[in-house]
Amino acid sequence: MAFACPKCSIDDSLVIVIAIELAPDSRSDEIVIQVLQCGRCGFRGLAVYEESRRGALDSEAWEHTGYQVEEDVVNTIAGLINHCPDRNNSDCSCQSHRILGQHDENGRWNGIEKYEMRSMFPLSRNL
Repeated sequence: MAFACPKCSIDDSLVIVIAIELAPDSRSDEIVIQVLQCGRCGFRGLAVYEESRRGALDSEAWEHTGYQVEEDVVNTIAGLINHCPDRNNSDCSCQSHRILGQHDENGRWNGIEKYEMRSMFPLSRNL
């Protein structure tokens, strides 16, 4: 799946290059951190996909948000993801999953809150 890049606005140029699935939290059944890269301008950023299937049998809610961050933050997150031996296993107990999968006292995922996010952008096919 490709998205519109927030830097160059080219549709379908921003792709997910690496991702890690994390354990559920008190709100979401699925949490995935993704590193994004634009094939046209070279922009790199992060995305978080969260999905909840709680509630009525036919209901699900999801949120997919992009984040502009400093390059060193992208490199740090990508490095953690790359060091995981089983990125698609939310039950993996590696150090990367422990660092990125942290929860607050209410059981809510907050694994990237310690990193400075410059701005959010929609993950859409057209800006």
